Amino acid sequence: MLLDTWLIFRRDMTAALRNPAWLLIGIMQPLLYLFFFGPLLVKTLNAQGLSDVDGWMVLTPALIAQLALFGSSFVGFSLLADYRSGVVERLRVTPVSRAALLLGKVLANALQATVQSVLIIVLAYLVFDLNAPVGGVLLSLLIVFLLALTLASCSYALALTLKSEESFPALLNAVLMPLLLLSGILIPITAGLAPQWLYTISQINPFRHVVDVERNSFRGDFSMDALFTGSVVVLVMAVLAIWWGTRTFQRENA
Repeated sequence: MLLDTWLIFRRDMTAALRNPAWLLIGIMQPLLYLFFFGPLLVKTLNAQGLSDVDGWMVLTPALIAQLALFGSSFVGFSLLADYRSGVVERLRVTPVSRAALLLGKVLANALQATVQSVLIIVLAYLVFDLNAPVGGVLLSLLIVFLLALTLASCSYALALTLKSEESFPALLNAVLMPLLLLSGILIPITAGLAPQWLYTISQINPFRHVVDVERNSFRGDFSMDALFTGSVVVLVMAVLAIWWGTRTFQRENA
């Protein structure tokens, strides 16, 4: 299975490297937020005293979480293209492990999201004097990797279940927008700033806890209280998503 996973991973990475334009397009949205929205948000946070750390320590980890959230959620389109062109059908007659078909793809997607996140962090360091500890940045990149792994698995499973280029993006947009707004990616949702009902709803959103642990990592808070909930949430989501994706691939390629 490891060899099969490596072969699928290498195939997808080779395809991505041969057409790096898509990687640059994928990073464009967080870059626009970083340069055109970041200075306004950071100045507001600092001027109003809404954050006890520099505003870039609040925005940058949120942007890499946003990159994983949106970039990895739409990878199912490539699988729909493979399905229409008969690639999925041909894979059924190969001896390759069905689980490896998923793992090779999601590992390639997660690595691409991590590299894109590194680029955003480097730009924040160079242009905006981000002052995050190296250990915190490395931990946040690991969380981004797991988050991308989770969302890519769900995206492939959903694409194989729906098998429709019309229903797939419509359902994704319906789910992703409330997840984005309730995660506190754009503005932190705190008990003192948000209305109580909004704060309560945001606590139900698992991605809110992932964004929180990203921010805590950037500020160098490695206490159990700061890291436990978000770390457990992202690990549980990754296990469940890979299980769902693997089951779907095994069923579709049986």
